Amino acid sequence: MNEIINNIVTRRSCKSFRSDMLPYETIDKIVEAGLYAASGMGKQSPIILVVTNKGIRDKLSQLNAKYDLRNRPDPFYNAPVVLSVLAPESIPTAIYDGSLVIGNMMLAAHSLDIGSCWIHRAKEVFQDEEGKKLLDDLGITGEYEGIGNCVIGFPERTNSTIIPRRDNRVYKI
Repeated sequence: MNEIINNIVTRRSCKSFRSDMLPYETIDKIVEAGLYAASGMGKQSPIILVVTNKGIRDKLSQLNAKYDLRNRPDPFYNAPVVLSVLAPESIPTAIYDGSLVIGNMMLAAHSLDIGSCWIHRAKEVFQDEEGKKLLDDLGITGEYEGIGNCVIGFPERTNSTIIPRRDNRVYKI
C-alpha cells in the first residue's frame, strides 16, 4: 500500500500521552506539514499557536475543560504539546482551511510515530475573555476564530485497532 494512504488508514487518535517533551525538530516538522494544507483561494490564512510552555499549556487545558461536557480534568490527555489552530473570521473558508491544517498535522505526527488527537472547543476557548487575553499577550491581533487543537506527544499506549468503515457511505454516479 502507498505510504501516504497507509498513514491515512492506520492513524488513530491518541488519548494517553507520556508527559516528556517532544524534540523541537519533530514539532517543527509536524507544524510545517500543517502550513502546507490546502486553503481556499490559496490564502494560507490559518495560524498555529505552538504551545510547549507547561504553564500556558495547562491554562489552555483548564479553559478547554470549562467547556467540556464530560468534565475531564485534562481534556488534552496529558499531551505536552498543544497546537492551537485559529483562522480569521473574515475568511469564508476559515473553518475548512483550519480543519485541513489540523488533519495534515495529525497525519504528519502519525508518520513520525507521534501520537495526536483533535481536541475541540477552541472556538469557545478563544472567545473566552482569558483566551482573548492570551492572544493579546502574544501580540495576535484581529478577529480570529479557534478552529481546533491538535495535541501531540509520545503515546503512553498505541491504538492500532482498525474499525471497519460503515457501509452505504459512497454513491457512485
